[in-house]
Amino acid sequence: MINFFSKYKIFFYIANFVLIFLYLFPGSLIGCFLYNDCKIQPQITKDLSFISANHVYAFLLLSLIALLTYSQSSKRKLVIYYLFFLSVILEILHIIIPMRSFEWSDLLGNMLGIFIVFIVYEIIKKKNYKR
Repeated sequence: MINFFSKYKIFFYIANFVLIFLYLFPGSLIGCFLYNDCKIQPQITKDLSFISANHVYAFLLLSLIALLTYSQSSKRKLVIYYLFFLSVILEILHIIIPMRSFEWSDLLGNMLGIFIVFIVYEIIKKKNYKR
């Protein structure tokens, strides 16, 4: 599977584009299709006490694709920095996007999703290195 993603980086680029598009869309594009109301944001699971669950899932998926794509590359650290930078910039842009707002719980969710994938990746890498 790792070879698949590293061979076809287009999946990482498409995932980036989709996330950025959905993130910057004024309102909820998914809510427009599911509920016929762009003001309703579908909730996958309940939010954690101060962390947005939807944001954790979105950045967890993007981070997983990123690390699978660049796991054998020297650009892996750069990609991790990019993901953190992207999560902050996209959330800050919510200040100026209509029907969106900056929320600390969303930003924490973004970063938690990236952090989970990075930590699990490092644990697996160290486990395989010891063999």
